[in-house]
Amino acid sequence: MKRITSVNSLQRTLNTYRKQGLTIGFVPTMGALHAGHLSLIQQAAKKNDIVVCSIFVNPTQFNNASDLAKYPRTLKKDGQLLETAGCHLLFAPSVDEIYPPGLDTEVHFSFKGLDKMMEGRYRPGHFKGMAQVVKRLLDLVLPNDLYMGQKDFQQFTIVAHMIKTLKLPIRLVVCPIMRESHGLAMSSRNERLNADLRSRAAIIYKTLKTAKTKLKTMDVREVEKWALKRMEVPDFKPEYFSIVDGYTLNPVENPELHDYIVACTAIWAGEVRLIDNMIYKNR
Repeated sequence: MKRITSVNSLQRTLNTYRKQGLTIGFVPTMGALHAGHLSLIQQAAKKNDIVVCSIFVNPTQFNNASDLAKYPRTLKKDGQLLETAGCHLLFAPSVDEIYPPGLDTEVHFSFKGLDKMMEGRYRPGHFKGMAQVVKRLLDLVLPNDLYMGQKDFQQFTIVAHMIKTLKLPIRLVVCPIMRESHGLAMSSRNERLNADLRSRAAIIYKTLKTAKTKLKTMDVREVEKWALKRMEVPDFKPEYFSIVDGYTLNPVENPELHDYIVACTAIWAGEVRLIDNMIYKNR
């Protein structure tokens, strides 16, 4: 596996691959890799000749400086994991490589309100920063396929909208959530949980599953209220539990009128903020 830190070196290497007619699959990450990330690498390797993974902790998508400072950085370990997973090229740039002085990296398109609800309500500016770095990385890598995980549901929905709106010649592939043995969605943030909180965080997955069953006999808003109350236990503080249309992210009123329904939630476990989701309906 090649390890590259500069944009110039990245583009020279990728151009060599393209001249050989090789396809490129791309997995953007912020590092602190786990089995969920590695599953994206493995999926990309099945469909593409070359797999590129970026590791870049993007400052523009953090609305909390403390959260940015605490984000785990484990580049050496990450590189070892990527090699065993079948990655061909690791791109680990500095902030100045991604956002060089004098270069306008702002992304210009209408979010159509996709950035306003759920995560957007609690993390203002997050999705603008996320779209900025994803567009910048796509411009640098120019992959055939982009691989993202289902866990960040609102994120990949916005990226899909950006790709469509800007007519980018890239196929977005969304891979299922990978979970720990007791159901907690795998996340880099899980490493900041102590063993007790990590075990008890299984309540998130259990609530998502039970809420799906309750939706058959209860009003949508009542199910959301029930879920929030269910997760209000010592050391846990839920922010939202929203049952939404999977395309528009607007609240679902009558499940019968929607082909694509997903429940999304965010909750504080101690000082660590976790998100999760579950697709309830997708024809």
